[in-house]
Amino acid sequence: MKIANIELPDNPVFLAPMEDVSDIGFRLLCRQFGADMVYTEFISSDALIRDIKKTKEKILFSEKERPLGIQIYGSDPAAMVEAAKICEDADPDLIDINFGCPVKKIAGKGAGSGMMRTPDVMLDITAKVVKAVKKPVSVKTRLGWDDNSKIIVQLAEQLQDCGIVALTIHGRTRSQMYKGDADWTLIREVKNNPRMHIPIIGNGDVTSVEQCRQRFDETGVDAVMIGRGSIGAPWIFRELKYYLQTGKHLPKEPFRWYLDILKKQVLESVERIDETRGILHMRRHLAATPLFKGIPDFKATRIAMLRANTLAELFSILDEIPEKFGLANA
Repeated sequence: MKIANIELPDNPVFLAPMEDVSDIGFRLLCRQFGADMVYTEFISSDALIRDIKKTKEKILFSEKERPLGIQIYGSDPAAMVEAAKICEDADPDLIDINFGCPVKKIAGKGAGSGMMRTPDVMLDITAKVVKAVKKPVSVKTRLGWDDNSKIIVQLAEQLQDCGIVALTIHGRTRSQMYKGDADWTLIREVKNNPRMHIPIIGNGDVTSVEQCRQRFDETGVDAVMIGRGSIGAPWIFRELKYYLQTGKHLPKEPFRWYLDILKKQVLESVERIDETRGILHMRRHLAATPLFKGIPDFKATRIAMLRANTLAELFSILDEIPEKFGLANA
């Protein structure tokens, strides 16, 4: 499978761009565990062209992450073009345009999935960005604004006509946010449209190896993108790749093996940012990780873990978990 000149294996699995999640440390871990392609956090075109330091840092990446896409968002065509040129100078493998973010502060200003209400502007931005840069350009979007305006089938063709090299579709409308179940039926319809010739990447609610296999089989998508299912579980890509290749579940590692990965992620975050902000940044991963789900009477430990303010305090809590909950030999 290829996206432009990017060579990928059969049934590739991608890490989704996620704000405050898919930073360089997490991307590197996911690549090490088998993610076939990764994307930066989404980047504001307005902030990027204003040379905001924190925003410019988001386009930095390691050669070990390739293939990698830098994702930008915005509602002004001129700003998007200028931002795309800045991203091109960073030399990613592709530039991805975010027309899918549903959060109010983005969509409410007409950017992200807010573009589903102004598809003409969306197409104008896409065509201008494609024309302005030499790097391949892809798009990530949703089914539509709401249940009464699911325009993705027609829109996909129009985006393709703008010159994009791949299209990622999240199986919800903007109005759904992340509620309800992702609907992959229209993703399948786009993929099976004989007029579509670019790769179609499906996204939404893939949190297990069985779901991933099912999405490939039932829709024919060229790739599956994993978002929330990877938070606090970068090892999911290792499990997915093994199952897709063998049809079997990868044997579980000891509990401490997974715990050490989370600790490694915490350390990277602290070293890259600082102790206070690095721990704050990691709380989302620690809160979401499936590693601690289902452990009886874990609530007090979870609260203490998420309130820890120093590395010593946090690691002390984490290191006690195996013995405290009888998981030392698990």
